[in-house]
Amino acid sequence: MVDEGKLSAVLSELAFTLATDFPLTAILDHLVERIVDVLPVTSAGVTLIDPGVSPRYVAASDESALLFERLQTDLAQGPCVLAFESGSAVAVPDLSVDHRFPEFGPAAVEAGLAAVFTFPLRHADGRFGALDLYRGTPGDLSGHAMEVAQTLANVAAAYLLNARAREETTRSHARFQHLAMHDALTGLPNRLLLQERIEQASRRAQRSGAQAAILFIDLDRFKQVNDTHGHQVGDELLRGVGRRLSGLLRPSDTLARLYGDEFVLLCEDLDDLRDVEVLADRIRSAFSTPFATSGTALTLTASIGVAFAGPGEYVTEVLIAEADSAMYDAKRRGLVHEVVDLRDAVQHNESGRLSRDLRTALTENGLDLVYQPLVRCRDGLVCGVEALLRWNHPDRGPISPPSIVAVAEQSGLMNRLGTWVLTQACTDAVRWRIDHPDSPFDLAVNVSARQLMQPDFVAEVTSVLAATGIAPRSLVLEVTETILIEDSERALLVLHHLKALGVRIALDDFGTGYSSLSYLHRLPIDVLKIDQSFVADVEHGSRGAAIVAAVTNLAHALDLVVVAEGVETRRQREVLTSIGADQAQGYYFAHPLPAAGIDGLLQAAAPGALHRPAGSAPGRGHSA
Repeated sequence: MVDEGKLSAVLSELAFTLATDFPLTAILDHLVERIVDVLPVTSAGVTLIDPGVSPRYVAASDESALLFERLQTDLAQGPCVLAFESGSAVAVPDLSVDHRFPEFGPAAVEAGLAAVFTFPLRHADGRFGALDLYRGTPGDLSGHAMEVAQTLANVAAAYLLNARAREETTRSHARFQHLAMHDALTGLPNRLLLQERIEQASRRAQRSGAQAAILFIDLDRFKQVNDTHGHQVGDELLRGVGRRLSGLLRPSDTLARLYGDEFVLLCEDLDDLRDVEVLADRIRSAFSTPFATSGTALTLTASIGVAFAGPGEYVTEVLIAEADSAMYDAKRRGLVHEVVDLRDAVQHNESGRLSRDLRTALTENGLDLVYQPLVRCRDGLVCGVEALLRWNHPDRGPISPPSIVAVAEQSGLMNRLGTWVLTQACTDAVRWRIDHPDSPFDLAVNVSARQLMQPDFVAEVTSVLAATGIAPRSLVLEVTETILIEDSERALLVLHHLKALGVRIALDDFGTGYSSLSYLHRLPIDVLKIDQSFVADVEHGSRGAAIVAAVTNLAHALDLVVVAEGVETRRQREVLTSIGADQAQGYYFAHPLPAAGIDGLLQAAAPGALHRPAGSAPGRGHSA
């Protein structure tokens, strides 16, 4: 006899679990425990069977059911196997007279089992296994009881299908996250994961008072290795460098590969500057042993830049940029490594020299803009430029753009700096349009999150548009994913106001910050710029290309223009073109040029034929 009240309760409970994240085993345990209250049986169990794999029991209502489930799985024989293979219920009202299971039957009877009724766990594409109902006395189940049991088995199968789909989605998401945060060639963390680790290190340092440092490691003459021995040997060498450097790490350190032959090491919990210098010497020593690649032993050296900062707040981009700058200084001066101590230079720059010097540079025209061409992937047509800020400090030499922005933000000069950049860039663009009316193209200008959030930013843009006369449609303002972290609702409102002016919006460095594909449809953007850390991986196997292709396809579905940043090789361009990227920029096409250089570029080409053909690369490098 079926207990209809309890049946209704069990069905309701199981239906609820379909929309939850309860563990699979917990749900099946609940099923076999409750089904004995609904049907005239003494115990129940569930066995799962995958094609080509031995059956495995996953749930049993009591010890006797556990024994019978194990017996069937151990012998690979019994009603559960038959129900799975046939797809139909199997009724054995009296095991003592049923001879279909010559091994299982006698063993089960000896253990006290008299009858068993088994129901396949069916789904649209097949079966998962079977639900076994056991009785200690012989006898049939009524037709209604058999129908109820099969219904419960179907409900269990539906949950299994839902749970497995959810698990596969979770695994796919985890795989995508891993690919997105690791370098495809070396398996090391990439720039995105490095930035996440630095932010975590910053928070820990503020709580504990510990100090941190960034070491920027650049392989000397690596391009010569590629040119002489080929890219396959070059890739082997990069993997070897990654493995060797990884062997020097403490558990708290993070080694990442940024682009090409550049590696960055984050060190936490440092006592003083001497710890960093000792580590730099260890890295240098690690390069004294040749690297074995395809039967060829290659000896390398590396230039190392170190940026050291004490506890307290510091700007992530400044640490990386200053370590990069120190590395180039070490390379230029022939040193093993160079150290920059940022504890005073950055954290307290409000009253420091950099702040005063930046103010002077703004007043006395000490800043410059250069412009990097944007090239249409399919035919090499130059279709725009991106304005890039430059500051050649009278004493320190070139200051990196992230450092300039950090100093400006911390010293209250961001609005003034941003207005100067926007005005100067628009003025140059208007002059190019006047001098070359048959060569229209876009002007892209970077806007920091803090600049965007200023109350008068939209009014400032409106004023610059009016003062310079630039067509709003030709101006592209580039913002980064950090706008979604600080005050996303206000940022979205500002972006909508800018769109109302006719200005276009680009999401810059996609993949290095918030990195959620799901929010793209909410943003009033026109252009998606894929960060160079992803572009660098497209020629190193299918994983990097798969990520860029997925992002490109989604962007095109949202009617966005896709720009690939930091293109450095012919192969990267070929892959990006085949993927469907619309535009690209990077040293493969052109170095950033002063305004006069853009004039020369426009004058050198016939209208409508501004091309950077394949093979015209001026050398290796980056686009910022």
